[in-house]
Parts: sequence; C-alpha cells; structure tokens
Amino acid sequence: MEQIIIVDENDNCLGVEEKEKCHNGEGILHRAFLAMVFNNEGQLLLARRSKEKRLWPGYWDGTVASHLFEGENYLGATKRRLLQEIGVVTNKIEYLSKFHYKIGYKDLGTEHEICAVLRVNGIDPDEINPNNEEISEIDFVDPGILLNKSLYNKYAPWLMLAMQHLGNKTDDM
Repeated sequence: MEQIIIVDENDNCLGVEEKEKCHNGEGILHRAFLAMVFNNEGQLLLARRSKEKRLWPGYWDGTVASHLFEGENYLGATKRRLLQEIGVVTNKIEYLSKFHYKIGYKDLGTEHEICAVLRVNGIDPDEINPNNEEISEIDFVDPGILLNKSLYNKYAPWLMLAMQHLGNKTDDM
C-alpha cells in the first residue's frame, strides 16, 4: 500500500497514511500536486484519467496529478510522476502556488488536498509516452477551453481550481 504525506491546514507534515484511507469517507488532508505540461505553442497537455481510477474515472485532468511520498518535496514528486505517467524527464518545472480543496465523488470517496500547481514548459509532443494504467488518452488543447463552464462535467474539479493559479507565482517549493 502506498503511504502518502498527511498535513494540517498550513501544509505542515503530520506523518503518512495509506493512500486509499486518505480518500475514504470525508478524506484525510494530504499533499498532492498537479503538473501542467505545455508544448512550445502554449497548448496544455490534458490527460484523460483511466476508467480504472476510483475517483473521477474517465475525466480529463491536467497532465500529471499525484501525491507526495515521505521525504519528497513538490518538485521531486513531480519529476517522479512525469517520468512514470508520460515518460518525460525535464528540469523545466516551475512551481506556481498551492491551494486547499475538499470535494467528494459520488459515494466513493473524497479528495481533500493541499494541491501544488506546477508548470512544465517546452515539452516536445514526440517525447510523450503515456502510461496506459494511469492515462487512457491525451490531447494538447488551448488552455482557454477550460474557461467554458458548460464543459466542467468533463474535467477533474482540481484541474478547474488549478487553472486559476497558472499566472500566480510563489517561491515556497
């Protein structure tokens, strides 16, 4: 079982807990991140979540969304999951900000996260090699499409929240 970092409201580490347990019921607050990968034309790489995912299966998401393991920071976890999920190795990662949210999915569980938003620029589409266990489909899109509220039922809710942070920068990596 994967152990992920649980935190308080200020993102202070409280220890680790099983990933599945963190998503049960009302959820346990934990660290997560969303990496948004852009090509040289400014298009965002969206990833459709596998239909095997417990929460929001088949929804479109930012490029890579995941959790941090004990001893990892946001940058390290992002590098790890970029390689695992889309086969990309890069140092072109920019930390933007983080936000706190809590959203339940049907009666199957809850995401309760402090979520960091990271931007990855200049990725060549030919470098992308999606992991089919995590991602069922990919598509480069104009990020402006995500402003169309009539399409929100197709996108993971944390993606829509993260879009508000693409222009904001802080320096607490």
